[in-house]
Amino acid sequence: MTKKEIVKTICDRANHEKLIPKHSLTQLATKEIVQWTFEAIIATLVQEGRIELRNFGVFEVKQRRPRKARNPRTGDPVNVEAKNVVTFQPGKMMEEQVKKSTKIAEVKKKKPRKSKADKAAARNAEPKTAPAPIAPEPSANGNGTVPTETASVPAVVSTVTKSAVEPVTSDAPAAT
Repeated sequence: MTKKEIVKTICDRANHEKLIPKHSLTQLATKEIVQWTFEAIIATLVQEGRIELRNFGVFEVKQRRPRKARNPRTGDPVNVEAKNVVTFQPGKMMEEQVKKSTKIAEVKKKKPRKSKADKAAARNAEPKTAPAPIAPEPSANGNGTVPTETASVPAVVSTVTKSAVEPVTSDAPAAT
């Protein structure tokens, strides 16, 4: 679900439940309210480092320690600096509703990364394409034919075997 879909859902619900007189809540006004809500959450996290929304969950800023890592391309060691990250702990009500949900969310599995050796093997296994045929030059006699030994046309090999060809049987008389 996107922010746009959230805005539409809230706007429709507010107008349907007659919270606003004469169904006057527009999607544009709802979008502003949703954006203000997100901005208030962000401002609180920046200033206080924690925001608790009852029955929803707790957002909290935590600091990750500096660590040593490796550059995946070169394998060189890299120092990763300390940084702040936002964590979320779902509330009791949210967890209960998600557990009761009949629809099981599909987990997208990450494809395993190929090693350099696997990539090289895949490149070598790909069939090489034949170079484009060279346009024949006019012959000395002027008729445009080229002797067969200088033509660069690839030979075609037939892969049809005798067992693959079935005889045609029919009750109709053969056409002559």
